[in-house]
Amino acid sequence: MATDTATQTRQREIATEHLLFKLMEYVEARHAGLLDFMEQSLDHLGDPATDETKNDEAVCQIAQSMIAGARKQDMG
Repeated sequence: MATDTATQTRQREIATEHLLFKLMEYVEARHAGLLDFMEQSLDHLGDPATDETKNDEAVCQIAQSMIAGARKQDMG
């Protein structure tokens, strides 16, 4: 079955997000402060697009949501 580029990109994003969450949970459980450190770095995050799709705020909101999700998982 042939997989188009958009499908491969989606699948890679899902896998990468899962692995990143697990890494964040693992490190935070052993070295408290990682999530705070990551959250403090968000003011340096931006969207590199150079067209009308550029949205720095959306990129930061996604990152903030990921950090919040990792915090929630860590509490369970």
